[in-house]
Amino acid sequence: MKWLLLLGLVALSECIIYKVPLVRKKSLRRNLSEHGLLKDFLKKHNRNPASKYFPQAEAPTLIDEQPLENYLDVEYFGTIGIGTPAQDFTVIFDTGSSNLWVPSVYCSSLACTNHNLFNPQDSSTYQSTSGTLSITYGTGSMTGILGYDTVQVGGISDTNQIFGLSETEPGSFLYYAPFDGILGLAYPSISSSGATPVFDNIWDQGLVSQDLFSVYLSADDQSGSVVIFGGIDSSYYTGSLNWVPVSVEGYWQISVDSITMNGKTIACAKGCQAIVDTGTSLLTGPTSPIANIQSDIGASENSDGEMVVSCSAISSLPDIVFTINGVQYPLPPSAYILQSQGSCTSGFQGMDVPTESGELWILGDVFIRQYFTVFDRANNQVGLAPVA
Repeated sequence: MKWLLLLGLVALSECIIYKVPLVRKKSLRRNLSEHGLLKDFLKKHNRNPASKYFPQAEAPTLIDEQPLENYLDVEYFGTIGIGTPAQDFTVIFDTGSSNLWVPSVYCSSLACTNHNLFNPQDSSTYQSTSGTLSITYGTGSMTGILGYDTVQVGGISDTNQIFGLSETEPGSFLYYAPFDGILGLAYPSISSSGATPVFDNIWDQGLVSQDLFSVYLSADDQSGSVVIFGGIDSSYYTGSLNWVPVSVEGYWQISVDSITMNGKTIACAKGCQAIVDTGTSLLTGPTSPIANIQSDIGASENSDGEMVVSCSAISSLPDIVFTINGVQYPLPPSAYILQSQGSCTSGFQGMDVPTESGELWILGDVFIRQYFTVFDRANNQVGLAPVA
C-alpha cells in the first residue's frame, strides 16, 4: 500500500499544472459607453479586427502593428506579478499575439495614470536593455523600452523574461481600459522585436511538464474562468478532446470544413481558415456571409454601431454549426447572442482579409466559452471539447 501511495505521488508530481484564475469584468466598450465616450471613440478609430493579424504594411523589426481597438470587447483578465518583490498587473491572456507589455513609471500619458505602473527601481531582479518597442494603434503608438525580469504566472516563476515597459500610450480612452497590459500566447514567429513569449520561456526552463496550455472561459458573470499552464483538467469539459492540426504556426490557425445553419451551408463552402483567439471577444468572418448571418438572426445596427437583436427571439433562433476536422461544433443562440443589462447584441462581426487560403474567421470568446480549448505546442494542434 505504501508503494502504491508513493507511485501515485510520483505520478502526480510529474503532471503538475498551474492555474491562473481569470476574472470577467466590464469591457472597454462598456466603460466607454457608460462615460459617454463610445461614439467619439468609434468615430476616431476605424475598427478592423483583421489588422491585428495581417498589418497593412511590413513593420520594422521593433515595431508591431496591433490595433488596440481589437480589445474593445474583451472581458476576461488575469493577474501576473513582475519583479522582485512582485508588482501586480491585470493583463489579457491573448492567444492572438506574442508579446508581454505593461505600463511603467516612465509613462506620462493620461492612460497610465489610472493603471498599475512597473517601477524597475523597485525590483532587485530587473535587467535593462537598449531595446525599444513601438506598437501602433492606428491614431497613435504605445512606445516603450524592453527589459528582463522575473514574471510570476499562476505559481510559476518565469525568470529572465523579456517584456515591454510602456512610456507613452495613445488616446485618453485607454484610461478606461479594465486591463493594464497584454500577455501574448501565440507562436514566437509573430513576436515583435524577436522577444521570447512567456510560455516559450516557461517551457524552455522546464517549469511545466507538458508543452501545452489550456483555456476555460466561464459564462458566469464574474468567476470560474482559468488558463492552465502545462496540462489539461478534464473537469472543465465533457466527452473527449478532438484534435485539430495547426495549419500555420504563427497564430493558432486551423482549417474549418464548413459553417452551416439549419442544415444549409452559409459560409466556408470550400473550407476556410480560422484563428482561435482568446484576445478577441466576438466571432468574426468575411463581411458578406456575416451580413447574411446578421440578417438571418434579425440583427440590426444601432447608433453605437452594435448589431442588436430582440431578446425575445433567442429561443427561436437556430444553432450555427462549425465543422472542424470532421467534427461538428454547434453554437446555440444563447452563445452567439450576447445579453447584458436587458439588451441583446449579435456575437458576430464582419471583416475582410485577402489571404491565399480564402476566407478567414476568428473564433473568439463567443466560441471558446462553448468549447474548452487546448493549445498544444508540442504537437502543433488545438484540442476542443464541449465545456462541462
